[in-house]
Formats: sequence, C-alpha cells, structure tokens
Amino acid sequence: MKYMLLIYVDEQALNETDREKCYGESAQFAHELNASGQYLAAAPLYPTSTATSVRVRDGKRLVTDGPFAETREQLGGFFLIDAKDLDAAISIAARIPAGRWGTVEVRPVLEIPGLPADSIVRPVDFAVRPST
Repeated sequence: MKYMLLIYVDEQALNETDREKCYGESAQFAHELNASGQYLAAAPLYPTSTATSVRVRDGKRLVTDGPFAETREQLGGFFLIDAKDLDAAISIAARIPAGRWGTVEVRPVLEIPGLPADSIVRPVDFAVRPST
C-alpha cells in the first residue's frame, strides 16, 4: 500500500546550514528506502511565502497568496512510500530527518482507477533548494 508521509516543520526552525544538512540526510534516507523497494518519491517544498491557494465557490475562482491555513508548522515536504501496512509506514516516518524538528503525518494513499500510470512517481533531486 502507498503512504504519503507529510512533513510539517516551522520554516524558521532551521538555519541554512542545518537545512542543507537535513536535505543531505533526507537524500541518503531516500536512497535507503529505494534500496529496500519502498521509495516512490520525495521532495522538499518551497517556503509558504511562495504558496498560492485556490478555492472555487459558487463557480467562481478565488486565488490568494499564501498557504491554506495559518499554523505554527507548515507543510515542508513529503515522502511517498510503499509499505506493507500502517505499522511499517510509521516505522519509516519515524526515521525521516525533518521529524526531529517537526511532525510527520502518515496518510494512506487512495488509489483511484483510471489515473495515468506512474502519475505520482517521479525522480527527485534533493540538490534543488528553494530560494528565499
């Protein structure tokens, strides 16, 4: 079963040096998951200052700058994995480096028939860093 591991962190919690270290550790962790056949995708996200939220109400589109909700921790990235069950997914989530500073939410992925094959599985380059 596929699980999305959503990483929530305070964007201000890490300085640039620690952020670079976390990216490196995350890339290594992705390689470990890949070697075990559990890696599907992963990526850090740009800061919430680059986010745009889109809502459609009564057929009208409303576009606003920023994330959907104001919270102490923001969605900072994700891992998409293949795990045999929730316990295995939780074990993997506990090893995500950014979990030391934030929270990792584990959610099963609902697979919908008819989507393009491999539509959510793409290689990721952790060397690409967001500019602030």
